[in-house]
Formats: sequence, structure tokens, C-alpha cells
Amino acid sequence: MLGLPDFFWSKGLPIWKAKYDPSGLITSPRHVPTRQQRPLIVSVPLPHQPTTATATATTLVVASSSANHPLADASPTSMASAGDVLLATSSAQLAMESGAVRRNSTLVCVPIMAGSVEEMVTQLDKAKSSGADLVEIRLDSPKNFSPHEDLKTLIKASALPTLFTYRPKWEGGQYDGDDKSRLDTLQLAMELGADYVDVELQVACEFNASIQGRKPEKCKVVVSSHNYENTPSIEDLGNLVARIQAAGADIVKIATTALDITDVSRMFHITVHSQVSSVPIIGIVMGERGLISRVLCAKFGGFLTFGTLESGVVSAPGQPTIKDLLDLYNFRSIGPDTKVFGIIGKPVGHSKSPLLYNQAFKSTGFNGVYLHLLVDDVASFLRTYSSTDFAGFSCTIPHKEAAVKCCDEVDPVAKSIGAVNCIIRRQSDAKLFGYNTDYVGAISAIEDGLRGSHNGSSAGASPLNGKLFVVIGAGGAGKALAFGAKEKGARVVIANRTYDRARDLAETIGGDALSLADLENFHPEDGMVLANTTSIGMQPKIDETPIPKHALKHYSLVFDAVYTPQNDETFEGS
Repeated sequence: MLGLPDFFWSKGLPIWKAKYDPSGLITSPRHVPTRQQRPLIVSVPLPHQPTTATATATTLVVASSSANHPLADASPTSMASAGDVLLATSSAQLAMESGAVRRNSTLVCVPIMAGSVEEMVTQLDKAKSSGADLVEIRLDSPKNFSPHEDLKTLIKASALPTLFTYRPKWEGGQYDGDDKSRLDTLQLAMELGADYVDVELQVACEFNASIQGRKPEKCKVVVSSHNYENTPSIEDLGNLVARIQAAGADIVKIATTALDITDVSRMFHITVHSQVSSVPIIGIVMGERGLISRVLCAKFGGFLTFGTLESGVVSAPGQPTIKDLLDLYNFRSIGPDTKVFGIIGKPVGHSKSPLLYNQAFKSTGFNGVYLHLLVDDVASFLRTYSSTDFAGFSCTIPHKEAAVKCCDEVDPVAKSIGAVNCIIRRQSDAKLFGYNTDYVGAISAIEDGLRGSHNGSSAGASPLNGKLFVVIGAGGAGKALAFGAKEKGARVVIANRTYDRARDLAETIGGDALSLADLENFHPEDGMVLANTTSIGMQPKIDETPIPKHALKHYSLVFDAVYTPQNDETFEGS
């Protein structure tokens, strides 16, 4: 159908693939599917990973159970390109009730956690109405728990498939009793009708041995491993997958911790690679830097992701709400060919950009997703997520200046400003192009504000012409506004905590410089314009202000680049 053999086995797989049982991770001709089971193939470029002697994969074939996969715009040439991972999914385009296209089969699971079984029953109803596919019932959360009675109540009350987890403290949970009672409870849950049970790798062999021959056919065992310290190397993750499979897992679950957003790329690799075997995988990277693992698992073939009923009430660090997954990130519409965009920043969780862009993508039918990207090192991030599937980024504090050096080409205006807030990856060759649109939006808003308060101004002339324009901050946004105001004929003054930076920017644009400490007493004239481009006033610094309120009386207009919270201290009382 696509000009490729029905099925083929790739070469150059990581060495860990060959270390274990053929029924586990290694590919072997005797496992070639029947014609009815043979997969169709789509190309999913993965984030770049440095190759080593133990991780030299270039192309990987991932099998699915479905032979009916509607594929659009797939070309054999693009699929055979170096560095691509070939992924076949079982249901990449399913019709959703809303009429939109469902492009993945990844399940959305809501954790059910409460101090009583009665509260948990209430949450089960909420999970159903929120759009969840299944629920994870955390048996370690209620204060008083009677296994025989309460398990029956919870299973009967759930309209969704159930995953029972009884997490001990030594694996990050709340249960502090003996393991035998805990595992007996999970076994009882299986017997009473649970669809899944979660068992930690440390006790999985013991558990599976105890249920041998008595495991209900409908119930699947999730064998899990949690690392709250870091995310191991690809090789170590591969070895961990093999150990979990050897322990008798029906489903592999690995949760690690992101120290840097680039750590998540290793989980993406392992999620796709592990699908060579028939065992589904849940690959999650915890923490705010790991958010993309919880959303893009739908792109890379993860079995499920977790979404909470309420913000902040989580069973593991970094879990989004199910509302955000489904409504903000349009999770059901993410597929192998979905383009990834996002806002790069630190902090970044306050940004409204995902709300704006994802709604636009949904309204226009564009196959893309826009994410919050908490990035510490912009150069490392762009090197790691270097495929054309990671198609473009907005750039905010503190990376706008550093991002200039990461781009292959920079727009002349952005180069003059010395900062970019928009990075586009060209699809033909993956080159990065940097632009600056900050000054256009900000200066236009300021001009509109001035025109509104001075109706006599001519529509053809900028009301900034001749105005004294004070910019607080000498970073990327400050540079953009200073450049834009100067272009409109304003007299620009830069105020910054570090005077040397203010002076350097002022010399570049032909303006004057002040230290921020001197700004309070700076009022050579009335009717000035003030623009705050620093993070002062932004969460978590919402109680701070860069200038005392009484000094604002000398300004005819105050512009604040901080929009979270909406009514911050910079404006209060002005």
C-alpha cells in the first residue's frame, strides 16, 4: 500500500534489544505477524539522541494489531529517511462524538484519591462525566479501608474500567503496612472484577507467582517502576523495560523524574522502541518539565496518560487535569503526524499561549498541538528536539536573547533588536528561523492607548513621536520595545537593576540609561510613557512592583508585559 514490504525487521537496534528473551524485546523472524495482523506504517521522527556503542538505532519498526489504518500523505521516501522511527498504531483516526478526528488510541485515566470510600464513589461519577476512559482507584488513599466490602462497592460504582493501585510508601504511596496483605488485596480486586491491577516491579515476580493459574482472563497486570530522582539513560531504560516484561507484565509502566525537559526525549524513544514487543507501555516523566510526556504520549504510542479531576490534587508530580488534557491540549486529536509547537520559557506555566493556539488549531482543523515548555537551556532543548515534527516555538523570559544564537537565520529586525520571540523550523531541511514580533504587538497596543486618550492625534502619525518612553528592563522584551519606540520617534530611556545593561542597550538604540533605583525620582516632564518588560509582578512575584505607585502620576500611559495575574501591583492604584 505504501510502497514498502508488508513487514520488515530493522537493523542497528540498540544492543539491549538483543540481551533478552525473544518473547520480550528482541525482534525475530519467527514473530512475523500473519497477513491479517501485519501493520501499516507511519513515520514518527523522534527527538535527536546522541548515538553510542549501546544505542545506535536509526530506524525501528513498531507493529500494531490492526491492518485497517487510514493513512494520508505518507510517502515511502519520507518514511525511509535516516533517524526516523517507524510507528504503526492500532487506531490513529477514530471518529469522536464531537465530529472531530481522533488520531490516537491512548487512554486517559483519572486517579481516584480520597479519604473515604464514599468520596471515591463520588469521584467515580465525576470521572465518567469528565470524559475519562478508565479510573485508577488508589487504595492507599482512604483512611479506613475494608477490602472485601469496599472493593465490591468501588467496582460496582464505577461505570468505567478500573485500575487498582495500592501504592506502598517505599514506592511513593501512602500504604505503610505489610506487603502480603497489600498484595492479597490486589489479588482480591482481580477476583472481584478489576480490569487492571498495578504491582511494583520489586514484588511483581512474587505476585505473579501467587496468582499463577488463577488470574482472571479479563484482568491485566501493570508492572510499574517509579524513579523520583532522575531519568536514566536510554540503555538503562531499555534494560528496565526488559526486567519489567520478564517479571510477567501485561503492561509496562515506567515513571521517572525530569531534571531537564530534554530528559523526556529518552522516554519518547523508549516508548516507541518498546512497542516492538506486544506489551503496551506507559512512559511518564514526572514534574513540570515532564509535562510533554503526559501529552505527547498520544503521538508516540503510550498506552495511557493520567489526568486529574482537580488542579493540584495529584497522584504523582506534574499531572495535568483531565480538562486541560481534553480541552486545552485537544488530546484526542494528537496523532503520529501531529506537529508540535510550544512556548519556551522559565517560568512558563502561567502563559495563556496554549489556550490561544490550541483553540485556533482546533477551529481551523490544523493538526498541531501547542504546549508549555519549561526550558532551562534553550540551545540544548533545540538540539534535542530537532526533528521537523517539533515545528515552531514562541520564546519568552529568559531565553529571547540566547535563542538568537540558536537560529540558522535571523530576521533583520530581530537581529537589530538582539532577541527573538518566535522560532520556526523549516520543514524542508529543519533549519531554524528566528523572528521578533514583540515590538509590533506592544507598540501597536501602546499607540492605540495613547490615541484613545488623545482624540486629537492624527491617525497617520504615531502618538509616540516625541514622547519620553521609559522601558523597565534590558532583556529581550525590553530591547524589542525600546527598538519599536525609537522607530516611532520616541525619546527612549532604559531603566534596569543592572545599570551597565541599561547603558549598553541605550547606546545601541541611541537613548539614555538609568538604574532602576533612580526611576522613582525620574520625572523630567509629565505625560511620559512607561513600559515594564521585567518579570516583576509575574507569578510568583505578584506582590512586587518595579516602581512606587506615587511615581506613576507622571505617566500618561503605563504598559505592562506581565499579564498574569491580570490585575498586578504595577497597575494597582495607577
